[in-house]
Amino acid sequence: MSNPFFKNTGPHEINFLISSIGLKNQKFNEDKINDIRDLHSSKNSQITFLNSKKYDKLANNTEASYCITTENLKSSLPKNCNPIISDNVLLHVALITKIFYPDSVTDDFDLSVENIEKTEHNIKVKHGKNVLIGKNVSIGSNCSIGHNTIIEKNVIIGDNCNIGSNTIIRNTIIKNNVYILDGCVIGKKGFGFFPNRDCNFRYPQIGVVIIEDNAEIGCGSTIDRGSLSNTVIGKNTYLDNQIHVAHNVKIGENCIIAGQVGFAGSSILGNNVMIGGQAGISGHLKIGNNVQIGGGSGVIKDIPDNTKVMGYPAKDLKNFIRENK
Repeated sequence: MSNPFFKNTGPHEINFLISSIGLKNQKFNEDKINDIRDLHSSKNSQITFLNSKKYDKLANNTEASYCITTENLKSSLPKNCNPIISDNVLLHVALITKIFYPDSVTDDFDLSVENIEKTEHNIKVKHGKNVLIGKNVSIGSNCSIGHNTIIEKNVIIGDNCNIGSNTIIRNTIIKNNVYILDGCVIGKKGFGFFPNRDCNFRYPQIGVVIIEDNAEIGCGSTIDRGSLSNTVIGKNTYLDNQIHVAHNVKIGENCIIAGQVGFAGSSILGNNVMIGGQAGISGHLKIGNNVQIGGGSGVIKDIPDNTKVMGYPAKDLKNFIRENK
């Protein structure tokens, strides 16, 4: 699911899209493209991208009609998917995403917010002082919101949720029985840009944050919305204080993450994962089910199910203990 809150300007002709991003030497039929998605979620009449052999399996099964990729990777695509050859895949993906979702690049503050006492939420939501609510916000029953908190436009909050003080939430879907403690920032754009000496090019972020039932987000934590996919916190997963979750990260169910852990973008965690404080998880990794990661560890490669690791780079716990006696 792409962000249901950003307006899609499509459909656009495929030849218009590729000429608009500077790939004028390639021509296709006059197909209409209605959206841009990741390899996993893309469908017919949509465009996707492939820039790493690591995603060969997903590429083999994509339903997208077109894929921005390199000459070396195009053989990974199925027959139904036409390759668009690029010398800078991520930049061209960003440019096309900006065409479909031009208002997803910046994160200006929400001018639509007003004091909760002037909204329909005033009576049914227990709230502190100076609470601001934007448009297109849905809040379930038996919820509370602390002092000086801003729920910006495009937020869905389920039943029995507790939102702390001094918190900002946008572009987020929160399920039932969720606790978000003081000082969190959830749903802002991720750290996505292409360095440029004169002016860095910002990458559009069109995903959402989804927080499943019975989760808890600790004080001062930040959770970025996804770029093309969504950022997900699984059911009954607890995040301690001052944790950063970057865009597209997916954390499974029943996970326990201690304070000051950082997740780089697009990493995926299984269920029942436990991570000690101040550990770092690099981007685009897969952490299996029932994994335990010691505090202060640096994870730079995939970790299989039922594994205990520690150290930098993180290694099997028994080997770490043996080497550090």
